[in-house]
Amino acid sequence: MRGYTERTKMLRQVSVSTQPGVSLERALLETEFYNKYYGTVETPVLRAMNFKYYMENRKLYIGEGELIVGEKSEGPQVVPTFPELCAHTVEDMTVMNDREYINFKVKEEDKKIQAEKILPYWQGKSTRDKILSSMTQEWKDCYAAGMFTEFMEQRAPGHTVADDKFYNKGFLELKKEIEEEIEKLDFLNDRDAYDKKAQLQAMAISCDAVMVYGKRYAAYARELAEKETNTERKEELLWIASNCDVVPAHKPETYAQAIQMYWFVHIGVTTEVNTWDAFSPGKFDQYLYPFYKKEVVEGTLDYDKARELMECLWIKFNNQPAPPKVGITLKESGTYTDFANLNTGGINPYTGEDGVNDVSYIILDAMDEMRLLQPSSNVQISEKTPEEFLRRAVEISRKGWGQPAFYNTEELIQELLNSGKTLEDARFGGSSGCVETGCHGREAYVLTGYLNVPKIFELTMNNGFDNYTNKQISIKTGNPEDFTSYEQLRDAFYKQLQHIIDVKITGNNVIEKIFAEHMPTPFMSVLTTGCKESGRDYNAGGSKYNTRYIQVVGIGTITDCLASVKYNVYEQDRFTMKDLLSALEADFAGYEMIHNLVLNHTPKYGNDDDYADEIMVDVFLNVRDRIRGRKSVCGATYHIDMLPTTCHIYFGSVMTASANGRLKEKPVTDGISPEKGADRNGPTAVIKSCAKMDHTSTGGTLLNQKFTPSSIAGEEGIANVSALIRAYFQMMGHHIQFNVVDRSTLIDAQKNPDEYKDLIVRVAGYSDHFNNLEKALQDEIIDRTEQSF
Repeated sequence: MRGYTERTKMLRQVSVSTQPGVSLERALLETEFYNKYYGTVETPVLRAMNFKYYMENRKLYIGEGELIVGEKSEGPQVVPTFPELCAHTVEDMTVMNDREYINFKVKEEDKKIQAEKILPYWQGKSTRDKILSSMTQEWKDCYAAGMFTEFMEQRAPGHTVADDKFYNKGFLELKKEIEEEIEKLDFLNDRDAYDKKAQLQAMAISCDAVMVYGKRYAAYARELAEKETNTERKEELLWIASNCDVVPAHKPETYAQAIQMYWFVHIGVTTEVNTWDAFSPGKFDQYLYPFYKKEVVEGTLDYDKARELMECLWIKFNNQPAPPKVGITLKESGTYTDFANLNTGGINPYTGEDGVNDVSYIILDAMDEMRLLQPSSNVQISEKTPEEFLRRAVEISRKGWGQPAFYNTEELIQELLNSGKTLEDARFGGSSGCVETGCHGREAYVLTGYLNVPKIFELTMNNGFDNYTNKQISIKTGNPEDFTSYEQLRDAFYKQLQHIIDVKITGNNVIEKIFAEHMPTPFMSVLTTGCKESGRDYNAGGSKYNTRYIQVVGIGTITDCLASVKYNVYEQDRFTMKDLLSALEADFAGYEMIHNLVLNHTPKYGNDDDYADEIMVDVFLNVRDRIRGRKSVCGATYHIDMLPTTCHIYFGSVMTASANGRLKEKPVTDGISPEKGADRNGPTAVIKSCAKMDHTSTGGTLLNQKFTPSSIAGEEGIANVSALIRAYFQMMGHHIQFNVVDRSTLIDAQKNPDEYKDLIVRVAGYSDHFNNLEKALQDEIIDRTEQSF
């Protein structure tokens, strides 16, 4: 059993052995509340009152041996539902319960409650219903064809990350500041004063909500202490109560209270509404270090206790699977992981100097010992980062379970500067979710969905017709057999690209308005700079900075497709466009020579080959510039990032064969990684190819690399991987992560899953149990190129 102490061993075992399940408690309380209060107050106030009602009436849980308290629902691995966003049908719940992967147990009596009490109220009222009824037929056709996905179809805008606010101020003080803003409102000259008052009142109520939650836990811990016969546990429960007397109402005074403060806030954000990607603690080592240092000097805390408390928090993260998804939303993110992501190391945001401290190493130690899926853990590596810290992180990474991921601090800051942030704010930047960059505590950086760029090329090759849905879903740009040059094909592709992006953003504008008007998040707004000052909600553009991302998928596949056609059809005359189209339609059956040529004898991205890489840069710039800088209806600015989660599997499954030799329904490339098996010149060639795109003009790029354990063994192995990371980051690469596992091990795990229950692999911007992955995703990871030095 893993764990630094007997306590964390026991708590971890509970977390990993408990089957995820669904609770209707939140849905029932919300339905009860809405039946009574809907229409009586302004929408922001309604949402805040609903949040407070839940915090006042929800069940509390303190598990045996716990020191940090609070769960998203009634206990570990139990998730609430959010009918205001997505009112699941009884059939949905049956699917959740019965499906092989990412299943959630649903009680039969809860299905009856869903049918009789929850659905009758929420059907037609949820944001999902509003979205789907508001979309054009063109949008629906593109969505059904897998041209793009929509993050808010079943969830709400997210990707907010904590800064240091609530470590410096308790929620009593934050509420007082909000009330002072209400007093300043000018109803004579400000035509939005009424709306601002409602928003600010809602934010004040949400402060009350989280404080009520803390007070209830203090009382509950004392209640349990009165009944407890074990003297040691009685003292622990009274200690928990004393911490909850302080936080969240007041600012924390100790290391333990700072951790508990964060966790109360995390539970608040993730139960106010189901955000796409959980709240994240940001630069956690920076925020905890002053508390740690003070107590160590005073003699009230040592490494052992600090490490145990950190592991208790680690287990809390792992207790919270992402609420269940169905349909396309499940396909784009098929995992229990809720994507809370810690940023460790990097620079000190207050000084700009090296940020590695004692808590940074405690986090690495906890990560290494716990080996849990959540939280997703990364290290920021700066030019100032000590080599000892990098090597320790590499040592953990090569153990083969996919954490930590590595991020480039200087590149992150430059991204934020390029998008208009001040240097002071950019230093508080980092990643959340997978690889997305944002300005912590100051920015709403909302991911809106994935864009299937390789399939846009497939549409181009079929004059806008989709073979998957058997429909003309896009504009006609000409029959490729009539094109006489690569430039004509390229131009047609970019016309199709522009059209699909326009369809996507048109839908995004409608969805953004729906959330701004119907689903404000006043508690999230309290935590985000700008919302209090502007009197506007997080979902309505109230943050200091507002960004909308479209996630670009398949840069490796589309690059190799274009390189294949340019090289083989227009330059080498190896075969005609007609021959190629026939081969693609036949999935290369009977066209083995063409398949061999495009698969094995054509320039490929990922080999530091300028022929292919220049095409990659051309595609990258065209996708980026058709999205970047566009404005949303609430004033946010669009950018791109390049990550897939599990969407590269889904996108490939709705495609025919591709011109690069990829077969029908096989995955497209993940992140900015090269096509599987195409990168044949080693890891240094891969990073040189990847570095040719301008990472600093994106909101994040994801690069997967895979090594066999023997290829990076010993001190030389650590030195080589460390040098690879440093080299890539000097070229301003954004992110790199590693799978360290033998292909033979993965194949055996696929055949004998019961023997590999603890096998964890890196998927995209997260890790997952190999057994939790559908076969197509397992195959994709197996087929990734095994690199060596």
